[in-house]
Amino acid sequence: MAATALVRTALNATSRIATAPPGRVAFELFRNPLLRGRVRPAERALHERATTGELVVNGKRARVYHWGDGRRPVLLVHGWRSRASRFTPYVRGLLDLGLSPVAFDAPGHGDSAGRATTILEYRELIGRLAERHGPFEGAVAHSFGTCCTLLAMAEGVPVRRLVAVAGVAEFAYLVDGFSTVLGLNDRLRADLVRRIERVLLPGAGDIWQRFDATRRPELVTAPILVVHDEDDDVVPLRQAHLLRAAYGERQLRLLTTRGLGHSRVLVEPAVVDNALAFLTAPRPPALELARVPAGPAAPPAA
Repeated sequence: MAATALVRTALNATSRIATAPPGRVAFELFRNPLLRGRVRPAERALHERATTGELVVNGKRARVYHWGDGRRPVLLVHGWRSRASRFTPYVRGLLDLGLSPVAFDAPGHGDSAGRATTILEYRELIGRLAERHGPFEGAVAHSFGTCCTLLAMAEGVPVRRLVAVAGVAEFAYLVDGFSTVLGLNDRLRADLVRRIERVLLPGAGDIWQRFDATRRPELVTAPILVVHDEDDDVVPLRQAHLLRAAYGERQLRLLTTRGLGHSRVLVEPAVVDNALAFLTAPRPPALELARVPAGPAAPPAA
């Protein structure tokens, strides 16, 4: 927190003199994960059982993984500063149910090359994995991976059901949340928006519309389960409510938790159980749990 406060003070103070130098710093902080998550001890055994390969996107080598015999593939899409191994509880459960998990480490993450990535690189990786392994029986996406997966689905990648955990709905929220954390003043925020449009994602069209998961809900017809924690201080619960408002209660079911935050909610046993039940039910299940408590695993929803 002290380091963040120091960066905030330095950026805003120097922006009064000239926007360019502090603007470049803010932009680099925005687009670079900076930290790479490591494979945790509890993840290692199953992670090392994966069949691995590589895909190259924008000249960067991305590590890809799959488990199982290839039948009924399910895509796993990690979030910012995360990696495929964080889905270990899902991989285990999917294999037990006869499904075949497929995952990747985005550029700049996990064991992949590069320093940074974009939503378009996620989109390309998802599409190429669909060509190789799909159509996908389902997908589980976390955080930033949610808007990336919904973009891919809206643009034709076949996914029969989606579980979105602590997901980002509005692409603009990435800027809003980042600007809030660093306390960027209006000049720096406007400069960051320009750099994202012109440097990070040139030629991508109206990115604030195209990459917003709430803007084109009619293009995604798959049933969706959204899981979000009320105490998430990274992606607020409002993002889940925006998704529900966009897709409607007939298509999307919202499950809330409390006390798990942004990361723990992904691996909470009750959340995993409900996700697996949703992905494998004969038809879109009507989730009867309004809230999943933290702690011991709750029974899967009917």
